[in-house]
Amino acid sequence: MPVLTAARPAGPRNLIPFQALLQFRRRGPEYLQGLTREYGAVTFFHLGKQDVYFVNDPELIKDVLVTSQSKFIKSRMLQRAKVLLGEGLLTSEGSHHLRQRRLAQPAFHRDRLRGYGESMIEFAVRTRDRWKPGQTLNVATEMMQLTLAVVAKTLFNADVDSEAGDIGESLGAVLELFNTVLLPFSEYLEKLPLPAIKRFERAREQLDKTIYRIIAERRQSPGDHGDLLSMLMMAQEEDGSGGMTDTQVRDEALTLFLAGHETTAVGLTWTLYLLSQHPEIEATLISEIDRVLSGRLPTVDDLPALKYVEQVFAEGMRLYPPVWAIGRMVAESYTMPSPHNWELEPGSIVIMSPYVTQHDARYFPDPERFDPNRWLPEHADQRAKFTFFPFGGGTRVCIGERFAWMEGVLLLTVIVQRWKLKLAPGQIVEKKALLTLRPKHGMRMVLEGRSLTVAALK
Repeated sequence: MPVLTAARPAGPRNLIPFQALLQFRRRGPEYLQGLTREYGAVTFFHLGKQDVYFVNDPELIKDVLVTSQSKFIKSRMLQRAKVLLGEGLLTSEGSHHLRQRRLAQPAFHRDRLRGYGESMIEFAVRTRDRWKPGQTLNVATEMMQLTLAVVAKTLFNADVDSEAGDIGESLGAVLELFNTVLLPFSEYLEKLPLPAIKRFERAREQLDKTIYRIIAERRQSPGDHGDLLSMLMMAQEEDGSGGMTDTQVRDEALTLFLAGHETTAVGLTWTLYLLSQHPEIEATLISEIDRVLSGRLPTVDDLPALKYVEQVFAEGMRLYPPVWAIGRMVAESYTMPSPHNWELEPGSIVIMSPYVTQHDARYFPDPERFDPNRWLPEHADQRAKFTFFPFGGGTRVCIGERFAWMEGVLLLTVIVQRWKLKLAPGQIVEKKALLTLRPKHGMRMVLEGRSLTVAALK
């Protein structure tokens, strides 16, 4: 295959206009894996007219996300996402991002997480208790509804059962649009009366209506309600000035609502699928849960003892990281560290893929194998830091990372404590790489009950 000149790393030449863009949109993880196999740690290619460098090397990833992070800003997709998320933590830059993160950080302190954990357990029990033996259900949908309920409670101290359908539909429409914002000239497409644009606008209006209503109600009843929204609305600079406006609260709330709901649901869906394909690992997981809990419900204090549950969830996130690609745009001239030494001009995009790196045999032998024991300390501690980075890294690492780990472990524990899930006959399992790595055809699974003590059913 022809390669580019030596002034840039090797990479594919697009013989057809927008060829790489179309391949990236259709099968992004596999396309990037192919680039690594053919061209090595750094590949240069074009997405439309955009210069793109794909890197698959832990030291380079660390340099972009941590060491030289000041030379980068968020990539085009997240810049375009401001049409929905405004200036939230996911999209904002510079001093504004640092200020907003500082104001939001107390909402994720340890004492707050304990209360959130109790809500996670409560809603997981609600979900598992309405399931019936022999029932076939779409686990992808179930996990979306469950994490939506959790984030609504922990973020807004609200029970959104009556609005869950509309909110879930709106969030789905929003995520579908993220596949459109990668298209060339998408900022102009937004001005056209296209069906996809109209669906997005309706979805945004629905979400704004819900969030601004809750904010207005909360302004009428200020104080600490034990949720994330309280912390955002009470947040002040250290000198006691400069809290968030309603618009800023809306931007942060919607960002956390979207990110906190989608990623954990996707991670849990894939993990439950993997367990259904590996009964010996499922048996080990059940054994730990039964030994630690003796039939009672888990609490936040049980988390340190649920080591194998955490390993299982981590391995699910390795094989199917919800955020499968991370992009950064070069803001000022940047030279990759030795031995690569490529010079990147401002405006270039650097793409890093947790999916590709976490499937690399150099770091994870037999990388397609589902093996939770990879996360035993004697193995995990030997790997370089950025061989596993499902939550990003640096100052822009996901602010809710500890929240997500706790939620994944607690929800998985509560579900597996009562149910075994088997893949439904005829279910096709394929990836759909949008903003997150969803199962393309959903995940239909059949419920098989487990016998529990009376204590576990309370």
